[in-house]
This record gives sequence, C-alpha cells and structure tokens, in this order.
Amino acid sequence: MGMFDSINTAASGLSAERLRMDVISNNIANVNTTRTAAGGPYRRRMVIFEPRQNQASFGQILSNQMTDDAAGGEGVRVAGIVEDPSPTHKVYDPHHPDADKDGYVQMPNINIVSEMVDMMTATRSYEANVTTINAAKSMAMKALEIGK
Repeated sequence: MGMFDSINTAASGLSAERLRMDVISNNIANVNTTRTAAGGPYRRRMVIFEPRQNQASFGQILSNQMTDDAAGGEGVRVAGIVEDPSPTHKVYDPHHPDADKDGYVQMPNINIVSEMVDMMTATRSYEANVTTINAAKSMAMKALEIGK
C-alpha cells in the first residue's frame, strides 16, 4: 500500500458523500413539487455506491487468498442516481391547481424525516473521511520527522 492510498480512498468517499448530500438537498427542495417536466409529481432520487475496481472482497480477506492488487481498498464510486420506485401519496386540496376532479393532489414520495436522517448520515460519513485524511497527513508528517 502506497503512502497516498489512504488519502485517495478517503477522497473518493468525500466526493461520493458530497454528491449524496447534493441529491438529498434536491429531494428536500422538491418536497412539495407536484408538477415536473416529465409530468406528475417529483420522485425521490437515491445515490447508488459501488466499490472501485480491484477492491478485495470480504471472502478474499478471510481466506487470505488476496493478491497484491487486491490487498488494499481503492475507495468508492457513484454507480448512478436512480428514482425511488415507492408510490406517491395523495393529499386532499381542492384549491390546488394540480388537483384532480375529486380534489386530490399527487404529492412526491419524499419523507422529510428520512431525508434529514440520510443527510445526517452523509454528513457523518463525510466528516469521517476528512478525519481519515487528516490522520494520514499527520502520519506522513511524523514519518518525515524520523530522519531528523
């Protein structure tokens, strides 16, 4: 494992969690959007993460059959942003411009509480990656002081 591998791994987590926070913010901003360009209410979006290539699987670690290429994790990357397939819900508001003939409005499938929990989780993960980078920098500085 090289000197900067831990920093690169944590940096990949920073990028992924930043994008996740952006998507969650977009979900929160559209909690009341009942009409989109595609038609219908806004649908919640989710970020899908996957490991970068050559990352060791848990089974490889347990069986000690790892090669040098798979010895260290290489971080995470965003595989995609997908729409949540869960159903939207109806709210009775006969004065709303998007209300149907019965007075119901199709609202987005966003739960503000779960979005806030996801935002807190993403923030904590981001902070953990920052701490990892700071610890790696500190270790590198201490290693440079050995020769003094």
